[in-house]
Amino acid sequence: MSKFAYVSVLLGCLVGTAWLEFFLRTNVYRRTFRLVLTVLPVLIVFSIWDAYAIAQGHWTFDPRYVTGITTVANIPLDEILFFIVIPICAILSFEAVRSARDWDAGDEEVK
Repeated sequence: MSKFAYVSVLLGCLVGTAWLEFFLRTNVYRRTFRLVLTVLPVLIVFSIWDAYAIAQGHWTFDPRYVTGITTVANIPLDEILFFIVIPICAILSFEAVRSARDWDAGDEEVK
């Protein structure tokens, strides 16, 4: 199980926030293109940062807690998933608060 510790935490984050989509009707997953446009820059910038830090020896991952699958520049797949999952969870949380408080974010359609 320890090899999947990182992935398990990410899965827990997704499960912990997924209900917000359905019960508070945040519509995050329904706006797929918008979600991709939001997450993609995070994924790109932080993957580059990680690749640099790994190459310089400033950043490492304990092999006991990651799957062992690496992507380009020796970045663990677990870390790439982090850059996707955590922003999605943050967006779901933000949209849930907006929904519950009936707050505008400035991107609503003018009626």
